[in-house]
Amino acid sequence: MALFKKAFSKLAKGLSRTKSRFVGGLRSMLAGRQIDADLLDDLEATLIQADLGVAAATRICQDLQTAHKEKHIAKGEDVIDFLKTELKKYWPESDRSINFAESGLTVILVAGINGAGKTTSIAKLAWQFHQEGKKVILAACDTFRAAAVEQLSIWADRIGCEIIKSSGGDPAAVVFDACDAAVARKADVLLIDTAGRLHTQDNLMRELTKIRDVVARKIPDAPHEVLLVLDATTGQNAINQAKAFLDAIDVTGIFLAKLDGTAKGGIVVAIRNDVNLPVKFVGLGETYEDVEPFDPETFVEALFA
Repeated sequence: MALFKKAFSKLAKGLSRTKSRFVGGLRSMLAGRQIDADLLDDLEATLIQADLGVAAATRICQDLQTAHKEKHIAKGEDVIDFLKTELKKYWPESDRSINFAESGLTVILVAGINGAGKTTSIAKLAWQFHQEGKKVILAACDTFRAAAVEQLSIWADRIGCEIIKSSGGDPAAVVFDACDAAVARKADVLLIDTAGRLHTQDNLMRELTKIRDVVARKIPDAPHEVLLVLDATTGQNAINQAKAFLDAIDVTGIFLAKLDGTAKGGIVVAIRNDVNLPVKFVGLGETYEDVEPFDPETFVEALFA
């Protein structure tokens, strides 16, 4: 119970911008109104503006209309509870957990464009796994940016985990060495940073695929997870990024960074609805402790608290 309260409190604080603009505006819009065509139009527009996306907003409003016709919901004030119930239905229980290897080393490849918060998100994951008692090794394969290698090295030192690096070297060579080191040192988790890719640059995306292929040759069934870091503040553009990366490297889940920096938390729903990818972690601040495994129940309750 204490852990739930801590997670709820952190999420509620991180979602303060979304709550003040989206939820606050929603409550004002619904107050004292009957459920009719005008209200449904206003609700759909509000949901779209909150980055839920057109498809999800339309579906929710259609379900609301059906519930009203069947007399399950009577007035505007009832819509909030209806929304909470509907939003919680979007995420199955099984697809948000990390796919750890049954025995031996688990390899997690992390991708994303420059500026999304990828390197910091990797540090947060390393800290999370370290807290669980796992031995973590980082692979600094963003060799195109010396600053990225330096930043990840600082994080590794603070967290207390090893790092394999080579500034300016071949990223595939670094990941090759990192796989050998992780196996030799009996690590539980190998976290691989990659260069920030623009999803419109085919040559960079091909190199990312090459890194994945090296990992697959070195470690059986690896990578076990391919996490894409998306910046929550970029809204619908994050959906386009997710679709492009899916084509290149078979993304298995999302780390949604900077959720505390957006007033449009509905992007979590849009990701699930438009690309059918589970959000597995959310970033809620600048330190490596500011990370939470994504839990729909906690997220929705914190959003409407």
